[in-house]
Amino acid sequence: MSKPAHFHPTDLHALARIATDATTGVIDMVETIHGTILPPGVVGAGELRPLTYRALRGAARLLGDGAGLTLAQVGDVLGRRDDSPQRRAVLSALNGLWGDYLDEIDSPLALPMSFQLGEAAEPTGKLAVLVHGLCMNGAGWARADGNGGVVDHGAALARDLGYTPVYLTYNSGLHVSTNGRALATMLDALVGVWPRPVEELVLIGHSMGGLVIRSAGFYGTAADLGWLDRLRAVIFLGTPHHGADWERRGNLLNVMLDATPYAAPFGRLGKRRSAGITDLRYGNIVDEDWLDRDRFAHGPDDRCLVPPLPGVEHYAIAATLGLSTDSLRHRLLGDGLVPLDSALGRHASAERCLTFDEAHRWIGYGMSHLDLLRLPAVYERLVTWLR
Repeated sequence: MSKPAHFHPTDLHALARIATDATTGVIDMVETIHGTILPPGVVGAGELRPLTYRALRGAARLLGDGAGLTLAQVGDVLGRRDDSPQRRAVLSALNGLWGDYLDEIDSPLALPMSFQLGEAAEPTGKLAVLVHGLCMNGAGWARADGNGGVVDHGAALARDLGYTPVYLTYNSGLHVSTNGRALATMLDALVGVWPRPVEELVLIGHSMGGLVIRSAGFYGTAADLGWLDRLRAVIFLGTPHHGADWERRGNLLNVMLDATPYAAPFGRLGKRRSAGITDLRYGNIVDEDWLDRDRFAHGPDDRCLVPPLPGVEHYAIAATLGLSTDSLRHRLLGDGLVPLDSALGRHASAERCLTFDEAHRWIGYGMSHLDLLRLPAVYERLVTWLR
């Protein structure tokens, strides 16, 4: 049997455009390198180079446009396919990496924000909304447990505490504040149309999802939205409240490349990464953190101070690859993606520390960033707090 195709032809049409844009971007980069190594003063270079690269760009556009037209026609003939988990996973990754660009060109590959009710879930008066991280989607909360089973914190909370799990999917390549404002509005709509009176609302965010939740709280408060009256607790799993080292290192690498004439063109590739990713440098959650700024410029952490929501219980779970607080892996790597202090809301500057009760902080040792979604000890901590 042949393997099933997980992409619809209309997806391929959109991918053809992305590939074309990426190809011309690489041609631009090569031309710049050519200009750096072989300046126009060299005999023949000034006349030959623009003509050569103009022809290459034209060919790339022609091929891309032709492929796009062909794929669009095939898509019309074959009709739409049902979604598959594989297709959703790839689209989520594309959105995390280049979601702002997909949104800008109005690509059909850009994921709209949406809620999904947990399978076989019965609406109750207690809602648990789960918000995923970068390059993921709502289905990512269901993880293999390594023993042939599946772990899903939302489904387990339904079983043990009577919460109805609702999973958010969003374009994680957009600015966190863009998604936060949209989530604030959608939560208000969700509470308004829920078939039963909502007595209790809990928000659980993994990684970037926690920043989106904090942003939603900020914009929901500013708009005086009603869902905040139902909000009981917010739980963060590996959320980079004060940023992630890997994005800071990426930004520093861009600065170093830009400062070197022969390497500067390669820095353009790094600047293809999404707005959502660059927000993770310091943990931006409001528009003012990025408006009228060059998001790729190297600068200090001067984010707006956004404290936790008053009257709401906040809990932070952090993971560390180390097996103890004395471990070098514990101090240097955190969970492999997010530093320990960042996940716990701690900061060297007292005014930036998030005022979580110490009893509301918990560290999982010998765990990676994604282990927070599947290990029993993490779920046991969630249940203990929510009980």
